[in-house]
Amino acid sequence: MDAQGRGRAGDVDPADQWVLNPNTGEYELRLAPSAPQSAVPGQRRPAPAPDGPGAPRGRTTTPVAPGRDIPPPRRRRGAPSEEPLPGRRGRRPVKPKAKAKKALLWTGGTMAFVLVAGATTGYFYLKHLEGNVGTTDVGDAAASNFSKDEAFDILIIGTDKRTGEGNDGYGDVGSVGHADTNILLHVSKDRTNATALSIPRDLIVDIPDCETKQEDGSETVVAGEEDQRFNTSLGQGGRDAGCTMRTVDAAIGIKPDHFVMADFNAVKTLTSAVGGVEVCVEKAVKDKQSKLDLPAGKSTVEGEQALAFVRTRHAFGNRGDLDRIKVQQQFLGSLMRKMTSGDTLTSPAKLLKLADAATSALTVDKAIGKVGTLKDIALELKKVPTKNITFMTIPVKDNPAEPKPVTVVINELKAPQVIDAINSDVSFTEVKAQQKKEKAEVAARLKGTKSAASDVRVRILNGGAVAGSAQQQLSYLQTEADVTKSENAGNADAALAKTTLEYAPDQADQARRLADIMGLSGSALKPGKSVTNSQGLPAMTLTLGKDFKGAGVKLNSATAAAPQNASTADKAQCAS
Repeated sequence: MDAQGRGRAGDVDPADQWVLNPNTGEYELRLAPSAPQSAVPGQRRPAPAPDGPGAPRGRTTTPVAPGRDIPPPRRRRGAPSEEPLPGRRGRRPVKPKAKAKKALLWTGGTMAFVLVAGATTGYFYLKHLEGNVGTTDVGDAAASNFSKDEAFDILIIGTDKRTGEGNDGYGDVGSVGHADTNILLHVSKDRTNATALSIPRDLIVDIPDCETKQEDGSETVVAGEEDQRFNTSLGQGGRDAGCTMRTVDAAIGIKPDHFVMADFNAVKTLTSAVGGVEVCVEKAVKDKQSKLDLPAGKSTVEGEQALAFVRTRHAFGNRGDLDRIKVQQQFLGSLMRKMTSGDTLTSPAKLLKLADAATSALTVDKAIGKVGTLKDIALELKKVPTKNITFMTIPVKDNPAEPKPVTVVINELKAPQVIDAINSDVSFTEVKAQQKKEKAEVAARLKGTKSAASDVRVRILNGGAVAGSAQQQLSYLQTEADVTKSENAGNADAALAKTTLEYAPDQADQARRLADIMGLSGSALKPGKSVTNSQGLPAMTLTLGKDFKGAGVKLNSATAAAPQNASTADKAQCAS
């Protein structure tokens, strides 16, 4: 290509070779041919240039609308000065000070070129990102669209599929991709809070029948199974992410609107895209199984070490899945802080790399398969303060059907409170703060010594609460609160609006302990007489009134109790 073709011939600024064609409304590249062109009918020719040294070089013109002049191009900076064209004012000489400035005064043609080029680049990059995202048609298991005006629930699934570079060394190479890590993310309607609820992979659930769509467009129903590990709701027997969504709805009682699924590569690429994620361990870790190797204290991990951190089950706690979940929650909180940090958000290079990594790592349902929709979801989540994003695990207990429990089952006493709170858009950070305040108030009202929970003797009556409440509260007190000397006394003679606890003067220590456990106010404690329990010993009388909210729910709290293992996204923690 010659100099003219490269747009630098004749000391002409290449940006000035883009001119507006008024007939089409488009900017066109104007190039001077090697030989002069003949006049075009209807075109006004420029005035003849003067002869002699310093005269401007000959230029050809492009067709324009009658009556319109084509402005001559500017000289490239530093080119020899020229005599002004007839009919035009002479240009002022460029001052040295102006030359020193590293700022260009863009002409309309230059700006248009930049904007068009930028828009074209943005369009193609958007299409590139869109091509990265994988989608699965899960039918009516997912919502048909994403609403920015409502609360939403997204099931985040991390599979144990070993596909991808460097992942074949993790064992179980032939895995079809089970639901290894599962987080149900609930974002409140007003965007003031969010809850990331972890669901253990070893949770025993009933998996419902699931209709799946095959690659050829046909539909197949995968039969459901009872008493199966939650992780088999994906991959096993050809189950897709829609089957996992249906299992969450059936087992947990919250229907996910959408799903986002990622494999091992997601952790590696996302952490590398943001330049690493800070983690903390109380003691040095050298785990042969996951290959995690970290000194005590804080470290920054990315790529393989980041994956090792979230995979390890032998370095923390009792080496079980529940302890691994806590570590994963701490890791995700740190990743969220890094992704929303000024270091990331102010770096175009990091943002582009993050967008590419995130879209390449994800498979989603069709309703949110567009990059624009994924952007909308991210922006809605960004509205939630990180201090109000709570990480927690669905309350579970050891599976009683196993002699040496490895799997877990839903805790039927505690889980309903959490589920109801999530469905009601409750902020668990506010619950925790409110409970702390209420506990201080109760302590002030009920000053004095308290008996040990195991020394509390109480008979429970249902005096207006929902049927079965007395038995449910009895189970809670005996299994969760260590009030083993409690018993169900049936129904009260009359219904009460408020729950009461009647006790004899010498049972005041027991009454304070039970009031602390149940969140009873000072007004709920009624000095009176004791009764005789089934063992012939004196006992207090607890009568559950219409204000009773459910087993384990404190009566002086407006909402369910926040689980003890809850954490928030704004605080860094050290894994132990």
